[in-house]
Amino acid sequence: MKNVAMSGAKYAVGTRLLHWVSAIMIVGMIPIGVIMQQEGMQRSTQDLLFIMHKNGGVILFALVALRLIWRAASPAPVLPAHMPAWQVKAASGVQWGLYIMLLVMAVSGYVRVRAGGFPVEMLDAVNAPALVPRSDALAEAAQTIHSNARFVLVALILVHVGAALRHAFARDGVFGRIWPPLGRG
Repeated sequence: MKNVAMSGAKYAVGTRLLHWVSAIMIVGMIPIGVIMQQEGMQRSTQDLLFIMHKNGGVILFALVALRLIWRAASPAPVLPAHMPAWQVKAASGVQWGLYIMLLVMAVSGYVRVRAGGFPVEMLDAVNAPALVPRSDALAEAAQTIHSNARFVLVALILVHVGAALRHAFARDGVFGRIWPPLGRG
């Protein structure tokens, strides 16, 4: 195993792959979540978007859980010594904030759907039991959380992407830790 204490070392290939697969899914889920709620849409199109969003949420939940397990087994390499302490703390805060908000979005989405009496096709296909009771009040509360948490998630994503672009253009070695997704880079 590589020495993760080495300043500027790359993330493990598994970490990089999970990061970029998650990022692509999130970039797809956000517009689907917005578009599927538009008025006047053809019902078959809207149903397809809801199915994609719900099942994408299940996959993202699994990816985030896997990423957290992977991170425990394969800690992040130390950031380069040239980074100011406030940037190191901010980077860690944003990363953990993203994990938390992705879990909040997945759980609140699941609770909203199941409490609302709707199917989660991917889970229903394997006869997974509903983990929450049917409840309009619970569904409404989960919908409120899901709807409001998206703004926090998007803000964190924008900060994360902005910092990543800054490091990519500065060529200071930080962006190269997570890119490319596969191989040695």
